[in-house]
Amino acid sequence: MQILKNGAQPSAKGPEAWFTGDVRIDPLFGKKEATKAAGALVTFEPGARTAWHTHPAGQTLIVVSGLGWVQKEGEAVQEIQPGDVIYFEPNEKHWHGASANKAMSHIAIQEEVNSEVVTWMEKVSDQQYQK
Repeated sequence: MQILKNGAQPSAKGPEAWFTGDVRIDPLFGKKEATKAAGALVTFEPGARTAWHTHPAGQTLIVVSGLGWVQKEGEAVQEIQPGDVIYFEPNEKHWHGASANKAMSHIAIQEEVNSEVVTWMEKVSDQQYQK
């Protein structure tokens, strides 16, 4: 058994190359020798969001607070709120973040495939975000 104590892992600012706006990433658990998954609590301030991206094994989001938006390429933006669980299929191009006026936090869980976890793409434009 391992207990990772609160505060053992520092918060980090979401890199500008991958995010628009103010984003904080709090690591929760990392990949272990016998596992493939890692998870983090990600907090987006109003208007903040990821760039378009994919995950080779898909991604699960569990919304814990606030109000957010998600979009799969080619589909409409959808609203997400606490208690919602979102699953993106492997290699499904998508983005997620806070709504325009309210922050949002979610737990993000994704698995590694051949040493790859995520492929980052272009940023979501203000026009795409505001649809």
